[in-house]
Amino acid sequence: MKKSRIIVLLGLLTVLIFAGPKLYDVLFNRSYGSEPVNAVDENLEVATFAGGCFWCMEPPFEKLDGVDEAISGYIGGDTKNPSYKEVSSGDTGHIEAVQVHYNPDIVSYETLLDVFWRQIDPTDDGGQFVDRGDQYLSGIFYHDEKQKELAEESKTELANSGRFDEPIVTFIKEAPTFYVAEKYHQDYYKENEFRYKIYRKNSGRDKFLDQAWGDDREIEQPEKRVSYTKKELKEMLTPIQYEVTQEDGTEKAFDNKYWDNKAEGIYVDIVSGEPLFSSTDKYKSGTGWPSFTKPLVEDNIVEKEDKGFFTTRTEIRSKEADSHLGHVFEDGPEPTGLRYCMNSAALNFIPKDELESKGYGEFLSLFE
Repeated sequence: MKKSRIIVLLGLLTVLIFAGPKLYDVLFNRSYGSEPVNAVDENLEVATFAGGCFWCMEPPFEKLDGVDEAISGYIGGDTKNPSYKEVSSGDTGHIEAVQVHYNPDIVSYETLLDVFWRQIDPTDDGGQFVDRGDQYLSGIFYHDEKQKELAEESKTELANSGRFDEPIVTFIKEAPTFYVAEKYHQDYYKENEFRYKIYRKNSGRDKFLDQAWGDDREIEQPEKRVSYTKKELKEMLTPIQYEVTQEDGTEKAFDNKYWDNKAEGIYVDIVSGEPLFSSTDKYKSGTGWPSFTKPLVEDNIVEKEDKGFFTTRTEIRSKEADSHLGHVFEDGPEPTGLRYCMNSAALNFIPKDELESKGYGEFLSLFE
């Protein structure tokens, strides 16, 4: 009797060992169903992407500087706390996805989108690679209107790039409840490296992506030379300065610090101190905001297309701090015909007689 019990126990132990972590977690440690709607760290934001098997979608995001983690889970269906088996049946309406917790001060949502498109087949409406079925469709789940706008812009750019012959079918939807997948699915590429490599190789994903993207498959992550956390920025900036530079806000016309400033000197970024404009190029535009005909240092100015509901404008941002500064218009005076309409809240004025002491002596010659 005693011997038979030992044999049975040894048999069960053998099954658990060779069945791998999946069976163990299902029987003894099935941890899923929580909903990480918001990142725990206040400096982190959330992005959610679906691209077929979530095992393959975690690694490209987790290797990025600024990404805290990528969590595998299920989204889009009506079933609460679904299991992997239920989702795999195709009856829940859920699809496999990853929720990315990232620091926007280090890695931008635009970079996450660039990485996402380079992991999927955006023309396949039947699944992704070896995995077939609606639970493996590709999609972007946005968490706010800014993410929605950027996602739609990136999809349009990809469609117009000519890289794919077929239409782009990847959907863009508002993010509903996200359910965390079972523990054995999390970081599968790390915890089950050998099995993951076999699956990945046989899935057809890498072969397709190499053919579709070639040398462009890997992106170079943009480097921010000036980086502060949200908490640090809120401590160093006034509310209106933070709203303008970090949230693309606009201050009131004729009720801002520099709109009527006639003193000689230069204007620098309020966050980084990088030189942007000079009083020698400032003019009275009648708009109620400080206006300039040209930048002081063109390399410190970044132009971005700003699409509104009824118009498209050219946004101006600083290079190092990525601060929102204002917009540029083609209704300015000669010699450029341009009007760089800036927010005073994004600028710090350095008077001519303080240029040398504050490290901007190279610009003194402008006022001789």
